[in-house]
Amino acid sequence: MTGTALLPAREVRTERISPGLWELHIRGAFDLDQSIRFGFGQRSAGATAPMRLAFCLDGTWEQVAAAVTQPAAGVLRLEITGGPEECAVGQVARVLSVDIDGSGYDALGAADELLGLLQRARPGLRPPLFHSAYETAAWAVLSARRPAAQMARVRERLSRAHGRVLTVAGAEVPAFPSPAQLFEVQEFPGLPGEKIARLHAVAEAALAGELDTDALRADAPAVAAARLQRLPGIGPFYAELVTVRALGHTDVLPTAEVGAAEIAGALLGRRLDADGLAELARAWSPWRTWACVALRAAGPIALEAQASTAGSSA
Repeated sequence: MTGTALLPAREVRTERISPGLWELHIRGAFDLDQSIRFGFGQRSAGATAPMRLAFCLDGTWEQVAAAVTQPAAGVLRLEITGGPEECAVGQVARVLSVDIDGSGYDALGAADELLGLLQRARPGLRPPLFHSAYETAAWAVLSARRPAAQMARVRERLSRAHGRVLTVAGAEVPAFPSPAQLFEVQEFPGLPGEKIARLHAVAEAALAGELDTDALRADAPAVAAARLQRLPGIGPFYAELVTVRALGHTDVLPTAEVGAAEIAGALLGRRLDADGLAELARAWSPWRTWACVALRAAGPIALEAQASTAGSSA
């Protein structure tokens, strides 16, 4: 894992419309539908707005929920259940990667042929993130050596049984258990004793401040990953998952998985390994994280378009 942290600068521009209703103003291209269609780990891909989120609030662990819609190109509207509302809005901004000005990423796509191809395949896509370092570490324990879809169902059942179910925009959404609630789980269908013990270790680390998302984000990515690997069951792959997909860095190049390199090579028509991707990605700084997420999410669509064009011209 290589890269820099906290580039570019972050900014959350919000406006409170009424109690529980906020608007969040975005700089750069963003399409909420692309985030809704992005399924991973903690959430399944959806089809239509609103995008409903329920999560433990950074620091206090209070569970809150948000329903997100996009009434205009540069505006998100958030309906918040629970509080404090302003903190919830800021966390949603980080989760949707709209807490920074993305216009530099847009401009890079106009100058870089491959990145531009990816941006056109899924216009307005920014990396949707896990809710927090705490919830990502818990997901790492849950999903290790188990099918992700199966463990996503276990996570939802665990959240309904031991977390908090909130109603937002007319629908119920379960929020993951807080660290204190997670400690109360002694057994649960689908979770062997070893996983429960490791979840307790995650909860203990969270209560000790070791999984504070902002503090981990302030560290160099390699330092944060090393700290995360002190947790039982969190090796290099899952430490990178937390670092890359929870903290919100824009310029960390993932190295623990090879999918992005394979897709980039296929789009370029040549074999590409991790070192080759690292060399290619030098031109994408300070947006290497976003570019690699685009490779995974938009690359297959771009490959299909390439194959269709080649077939029609044959």
